[in-house]
Amino acid sequence: MESVRRYVLLVVLLFSFVRNISTSVTHYSIPEEMKEGSVVANLASDLGLDVKTLNQRKMRLDIVANKKYLDVNKETGELYIVEKIDREYICLAKSSCYLKLEVILDNPVRIFNIEVEILDMNDNAPQFRRDVIHLDISEATSKGERFSLSNAVDPDVGSNSVKTYHLSESEDFNIEVQTGRDGSKFTELILKKTLDREQQAVHNLILTAVDGGTPARSGTASVIVRVLDTNDNAPAFDKTMLNVKIMENSPIGSLVIHLNATDLDEGSNSDIIYSYSLYTSEKTQQTFNLNPSTGEITVKGMLNYEDFRIYDMEVIATDHGDNSLSGQCTIKILVEDMNDNHPEISIKSFQSPVNENIELNSVIAVVSVSDKDSGDNGVVDLHIPDNMPFKLRESSDNYYELVVSEPLDREKVPEYEVTFTVTDRGSPPLSDNETMTLELLDVNDNVPQFPQSFYTIRVMENNAPGALLSSLTAFDPDLHENQYLVYFILEREIANTSMSMLFSINPENGNLYALKTFDYEIEKEFLFHIEARDSGSPPLSSNVSVHIIIVDQNDNAPVIVSPWRAHGSVVEEKIPRSTDKGSLVAKVIALDTDSVHNSRITYQFLQVTDATLFSLDQYNGEIRTMRMFSYRDPRHQRLVVVAKDNGEPALSATVTIKLFTVETAVKAYSDMTEVPLEYDIFSDLNLYLVIGLGSVSFLLLITILVTIVLKCQKPKPSKAAPPCRNSVISERNSTIADSTLVSNDAYWYSLFLAETRKGKMVVRQPVPKGSRYIVSSLPRGTGLTDTSGSAASTLQVGINKNMFFLQVPL
Repeated sequence: MESVRRYVLLVVLLFSFVRNISTSVTHYSIPEEMKEGSVVANLASDLGLDVKTLNQRKMRLDIVANKKYLDVNKETGELYIVEKIDREYICLAKSSCYLKLEVILDNPVRIFNIEVEILDMNDNAPQFRRDVIHLDISEATSKGERFSLSNAVDPDVGSNSVKTYHLSESEDFNIEVQTGRDGSKFTELILKKTLDREQQAVHNLILTAVDGGTPARSGTASVIVRVLDTNDNAPAFDKTMLNVKIMENSPIGSLVIHLNATDLDEGSNSDIIYSYSLYTSEKTQQTFNLNPSTGEITVKGMLNYEDFRIYDMEVIATDHGDNSLSGQCTIKILVEDMNDNHPEISIKSFQSPVNENIELNSVIAVVSVSDKDSGDNGVVDLHIPDNMPFKLRESSDNYYELVVSEPLDREKVPEYEVTFTVTDRGSPPLSDNETMTLELLDVNDNVPQFPQSFYTIRVMENNAPGALLSSLTAFDPDLHENQYLVYFILEREIANTSMSMLFSINPENGNLYALKTFDYEIEKEFLFHIEARDSGSPPLSSNVSVHIIIVDQNDNAPVIVSPWRAHGSVVEEKIPRSTDKGSLVAKVIALDTDSVHNSRITYQFLQVTDATLFSLDQYNGEIRTMRMFSYRDPRHQRLVVVAKDNGEPALSATVTIKLFTVETAVKAYSDMTEVPLEYDIFSDLNLYLVIGLGSVSFLLLITILVTIVLKCQKPKPSKAAPPCRNSVISERNSTIADSTLVSNDAYWYSLFLAETRKGKMVVRQPVPKGSRYIVSSLPRGTGLTDTSGSAASTLQVGINKNMFFLQVPL
């Protein structure tokens, strides 16, 4: 029973003690490296303790498993720094660092848990384990090869640790920064191109590690790359072919030649040994000695000119590399006779420069030859190369004249290197030579030439005046003033207008320009000649034909001439409601004055009241019924037809047709060619078409008659000019203004355009109303004599300066 009491008492005391231990944790964060005595926080205030009782309750601070870096001031209750804290020392390589403290008080017993987080400061710079990194890379290493480099270490953590690496500028290397699984940064050196030890044996680089702190800190290391040699260079002689002369009877041991081969490699790869090749004869090897180490060739046997005059040998230089490489040299040794005096040449007279048209057999130079030797060794012969237009003519003993044997042409050969070679008749013969330069002066003997004999130039109409059309450049192979060319347009008049009024050419460079804006509908082509003349004396010239073709632009919109209507008005037509399917309702005709390609017209509905009732042929403009009218169809149908040409961009015109259906017993037929003679062919629709065609024919006849009358008039002799298809009606420095003799309230409609061609009036095509057209070019003041009868009441003529206008009234 007593033991039970003691147990219960112990449990009660333990429960009371645990109840006085605080289960919550007070958290503080401080940066590392704070000065000693710095206050962290007021524990008494934060823990809710009375400052006056701290000494009585014996307040004390217990640091768990760490050195005592902090303490409590019992007078004020402040937590302060006792010793400077180095986070990297306390928590090495840890991402978070905490100091765990316990604040203990007595009477009653209270325990508070304190946790102080030590924040990292960027107080450490990255450091490499080695300040110098050595790498050995073979020059045979391929491009893109990677090499691991020692990484830098930064005791700081987080963003204050190593962030990236930089490499000093290099044409051969760069780096790639990698991130490890633990977040650490390391780098690899990458070879950008293959190395060549012979160009650069050592590469000195600087590798820099930078952390992410603010401000950032960095550390560097030197990277020394030594390029290891491979045997990639073969030995090479100074010259691959050598000719060596040696006098006969030379003493044994005499040096013939010292061969020198070099190898750009190093070490054993550059050690060279010399030897004869298999192509060297036994006779040569017995006569000459080759030192395998130095490459010296010396006389080994007796030399006799009469026995052997030329020795050919091939020497091979081989290096000591694992895969040995070799180079070779061909040597020709010439044994010379004891003929020890060379013949001599003396130029007594030499004429240079000379004109290229110099006459044949003219003397250019006088040369004398001599030789101090006697006998055959003193007899000399003089000659020049065979492929020259000169020959030697002996004038006296040992005197020669150089004369012209063929015509000279400076444009083919501007100068000649004449080499005089004199040779004695010794054994072996000795010779000497002298080279003189003969310069030819230019003569104006070449006509300027154009690259082409005929130029075709296409010019788009509506061009800007002064536009460059083409550059017509000729070439003259002569020199100086004989080569300077001047360009002209050969004058040719077309309809009293010269080509110089239409085109101009730069006399210096041959650039051809247009002086006016061309209109394809008026002028389609021009043909003239351009002359190129040099500045020689006398001058030479040539000319070339130029064909200017005016290219059409789509600058004229289609004009709807049928069905006719006044400007801006709507065409109204009547149609029986009993019209059969496929019957012709109307036909839209549009004309375009552009060229064939741009004037090809297609038709389509822009608006239609009932799309199921009418169809439109896109090529001939015929509007036909697709079905018969029903009682539900409205009596008024509105059709808007657009006529569009084939230009780029396309131009168009529209016509609005209002159809009124009427009740009639007359039946319209879809195809007039199939109507039997007994039917009434004069239905309402056909009657309108017959009247329209009759009017058009009547107006056409009047136009033809008036044009014939105008052509029959005799123009004044001083001013008359034949009409031309490409008539030019404008004069230089003058402006032609339109004028008319018709009052503003008159109602005019020009139906046909007429063009005079070879004295006949030719009907071209219908044109819009109110248009003026040039019939012919007439002198100022020319009158019109009416001989066409009724045409006098239907034609009006306006004459303004040199233009003749014709209008046909409706």
